[in-house]
Amino acid sequence: MSDKYHHGDLRNALIEEGIKMINTSGEDSLSMRKLAEKCGVSMAAPYAHFKNKEEMITAIKQYVEEAFTEYLEAAVNKAEADVEARIVALGIAYVSFFIDNPEYFTFLFSRGYVHLNLDFHSSDENIFKPYKLLKDLCTRYFDEKKPGLSDYEKELDIIRIWSSVQGVTSIIFMKNVKWSHDWKEEIKNIII
Repeated sequence: MSDKYHHGDLRNALIEEGIKMINTSGEDSLSMRKLAEKCGVSMAAPYAHFKNKEEMITAIKQYVEEAFTEYLEAAVNKAEADVEARIVALGIAYVSFFIDNPEYFTFLFSRGYVHLNLDFHSSDENIFKPYKLLKDLCTRYFDEKKPGLSDYEKELDIIRIWSSVQGVTSIIFMKNVKWSHDWKEEIKNIII
């Protein structure tokens, strides 16, 4: 047995290794045995946290979504009280989070783990939490600054904002796209 695993949080270490494994070779490559080996623990150790591979994949999805949501909420809470400033802060944080955590972007968006209903009055039950945060901020913005918009116009505005930050983030991770500037430094100029 190796000494790779030291820090006391095996569950999160397994999740992080699981993300790498899925991103590299797909869900079919995920193996509790391989994860135990990567973390340097016994073959039985992962089963103390996840009863099977499916439960682990669900935990990985939740882990990434929660980390992303918490990062966005922190940025929004630090922003000025003005709802427009909060929406801009959310956009900047969205791109910044994935610059700092590219493996999470690959996991969420190249594997189809994000499910959205973009209809303005869709149920918020089981909605992707980062999208709900954007939708809630935009709803507040519409109430304050653009009363009278139709639901369709609201949907379009939210989709425009979402696609802007998602698009910039996708461009950053495209293999053959080069830009001589630092994305993290320039993101404020792009999002605003």
